[in-house]
Amino acid sequence: MAVVTPRVFVSHLAGIAVFDPNGDQVGRVRDLVAMLRVGGRPPRLLGLVVEVVSRRRIFLPMTRVTGVESGQVITTGVVNMRRFEQRASETLVLGELLDRRVSLVETGEEATVLDIGISQLPARRDWEIDKVFVRKGKGGALRRKGEALTVDWSAVTGFSLEEHGQGAENLLATFEQLRPADLASALHHLTPKRRGEVAAALDDDRLADVLEELPEDDRVEIMGKLQEERAADVLEAMDPDDAADLLSELPEEEKERLLALMRPDDAADVRRLMAYEERTAGGLMTTEPIVLRPDATIAVALARVRDPDLSPALAAQVYVCRPPDETPTGKYLGLVHFQRLLRDPPFTLVSSVADTDLPPLPPGTPLNEVTSYLATYNMVAAPVVDESGSLLGAVTVDDVLDHLLPDDWREAEMHGPPGAAADREGEPDDGR
Repeated sequence: MAVVTPRVFVSHLAGIAVFDPNGDQVGRVRDLVAMLRVGGRPPRLLGLVVEVVSRRRIFLPMTRVTGVESGQVITTGVVNMRRFEQRASETLVLGELLDRRVSLVETGEEATVLDIGISQLPARRDWEIDKVFVRKGKGGALRRKGEALTVDWSAVTGFSLEEHGQGAENLLATFEQLRPADLASALHHLTPKRRGEVAAALDDDRLADVLEELPEDDRVEIMGKLQEERAADVLEAMDPDDAADLLSELPEEEKERLLALMRPDDAADVRRLMAYEERTAGGLMTTEPIVLRPDATIAVALARVRDPDLSPALAAQVYVCRPPDETPTGKYLGLVHFQRLLRDPPFTLVSSVADTDLPPLPPGTPLNEVTSYLATYNMVAAPVVDESGSLLGAVTVDDVLDHLLPDDWREAEMHGPPGAAADREGEPDDGR
């Protein structure tokens, strides 16, 4: 009786949960690690890159995988928590092989890799890449109707060559459901070449969200690879405070060029934020809180709070001000917490339920006092008001945390705690 060899396409593995034998979740699959071999031999699949709860990425050898089925991976339960570091002889299947342009051996036709098939060798725990799903043609937005077919690994060539201008469409499809912070982690672990290609393929809003979650070096690197017009569009899509932080990391001449390319209103908001000291309420605030006039009703306030583009912190309260109702506003009158909006009838005016006793923050308030304010009044956001009584913006708890944590906290979180990347000498055999 013939032995049925299980085969899985890697796009189906991206993001699926990894469990131990007891049913406890270890993490999620973020990539696969393979070793290319000479002579057209199928590459050996070494293991999986798994992101655990702390967002650290670890290596899980395929020899410790007991099952890949029903949208999950089952392990033996033995997991080495040391941080994954890609070795020179290793290739990341999702990060480096998808979207590659290859050639069909038989006809010499060019094709684009859409997916990769892996299979387990009979009577062994070893896995290898044996199939490639490709679309004939040179690829690109205008050349996507070529024939798609699945071929043996040996039927294509070109994987061992470094490719410039590699696409990212199929790689992005595997990351489509990731939150911005998780996609930022995925980008951080790609090579600089692939990071730039993926960033170029993201739309402006998605890239803006991801840039807000990346370490400083990655943000500057990506911005440096974008055309200036595109970079200005992405800055416009970012929250003004995050755009101001990013621009402050760029050389002065580049910063001014980008500000000149931005829409005047967006550039004005960013310039206003950059005028304040970084670790003050003015430097921390966003200029886009929910602002309502005194005659607005609770129904209107709830409609504004439902905006899916608002962060939870900004949606937690609305600010009541006299016209104009864009920052800097007219006279600031008070704020209404989300819970209060739920307790009163929809036709109630927001001015009648506004909290007018809570003192606002002056823009020059230092970070330590902002922190104390939020803690004292159990707030997730606080109004920032100038000497004339106009609302300038709001400081949210997430922006405060960004500045309380170490400067490299994003990178440290993606890499795991100090010491996690210990030397491999003396480690148990990891199948590599």
